[in-house]
Amino acid sequence: MGLIRLRVRELAEEKGWTLKEASERSGIPYSTVRSYAHSPKLATVDYTALNKLARAFDIAIEDLVEILEE
Repeated sequence: MGLIRLRVRELAEEKGWTLKEASERSGIPYSTVRSYAHSPKLATVDYTALNKLARAFDIAIEDLVEILEE
């Protein structure tokens, strides 16, 4: 199983948003957004949440995900 990292913190900073604002704009609970932003490595992630975050940031899902290990 591969590992990924979500670029939530960097993308929020680029937009001038707090993680709370990213949560509100994406409709994803703050605790989930915070968890994604602070986790250096994830093995699983909710695809629906990825889709919502990507739409909120106006980017492709591929631009949200950094592959650490395949």
